[in-house]
Amino acid sequence: MRATYMYGAGDVRVIDVPDPVIKNPTDALIRVVGSCICGSDLHPYHSMAPSARGSSMGHECVGIVEDLGRDVTTVQKGDLVITPFAWSDGTCDFCREGLQTSCRHGGFWNAGDVAGLQAEAVRVPLADGTLVPVPVEESSPLIPSLLTLSDVYGTGYHAAVKARVTSDTSVTVIGDGAVGLMAVLSARRLGAEQIILMGRHKDRTDLGREFGATEVISERGDEGVAAVRELSAGDGTHVVIEAVGHMPAYQQAIGVVRAGGVISRVGVPQYEDAPIGFGSLFGPNITLTGGPAPARAYIDTLLPGVLDGTVDPGRVFDLEIGLDAVPDGYRAMDAREALKVLVRL
Repeated sequence: MRATYMYGAGDVRVIDVPDPVIKNPTDALIRVVGSCICGSDLHPYHSMAPSARGSSMGHECVGIVEDLGRDVTTVQKGDLVITPFAWSDGTCDFCREGLQTSCRHGGFWNAGDVAGLQAEAVRVPLADGTLVPVPVEESSPLIPSLLTLSDVYGTGYHAAVKARVTSDTSVTVIGDGAVGLMAVLSARRLGAEQIILMGRHKDRTDLGREFGATEVISERGDEGVAAVRELSAGDGTHVVIEAVGHMPAYQQAIGVVRAGGVISRVGVPQYEDAPIGFGSLFGPNITLTGGPAPARAYIDTLLPGVLDGTVDPGRVFDLEIGLDAVPDGYRAMDAREALKVLVRL
């Protein structure tokens, strides 16, 4: 079969690899219908050291169940399923608490003997705890929106939930990528009436307004902080969702959060040391939260709105390609020519 591998910064290839096979009685084999390129995939695209073996890529997909291990009971052959970006058993204490990203027996794609999802097919470990069957056909126009439930919609929702967004909270979202836009959508769905989106790409911020942003700030740094504070009576907002992952975005979050507020980080941090001392978080009683979203925990909550058309998160996909064009898709996202790339198989 064909699968995407990265061999170093900027070096993405679609190559022939062996077909996946059932290894454990809890496995399932999935024929991928739709996958995508994530903003977090651009981090190794910028920085990965050269590798002769390469690394498989992709952590989001929807697909059709083709084969099952003998112990799998929650999905059947032929089911269309959502595959979250972490696989999990669904039974350990962390999974029962809704934190599947810390599953005691689970893990993440592209690690060990578990390959990536930018491929024609994939072996899914712990299928009962991981896969979510959906009552639609693979030709459904809902495929893009269902695909967002494997990561970006769940991640945006996680950011808003961890920050305790309600109708009483004002919100700033830093970043106009797919996760930032999903955070805007989620904050609106949770009742927030003021949602300030900080972003500089008009096509993206226009979509953010349609998802619920009430104001857009294009300035960055001190100018951006001043603009947000001007919109919030000088105080900043109760909630700041940092959906970028770089230090300037975190510093901006500190600058615009209201005393007693919450900073929720869901952009994968590309730094190790972040200010948390008296002058940044401790003194003004700021809460710092966020982390990798347990997407599986949120699918049951978010899926009905997708199925009935109440929300259309699939609009974040503005470029659709086939598998062999994935290297071009990486280049398009890196050049900001695409917001999020759908890979249709």
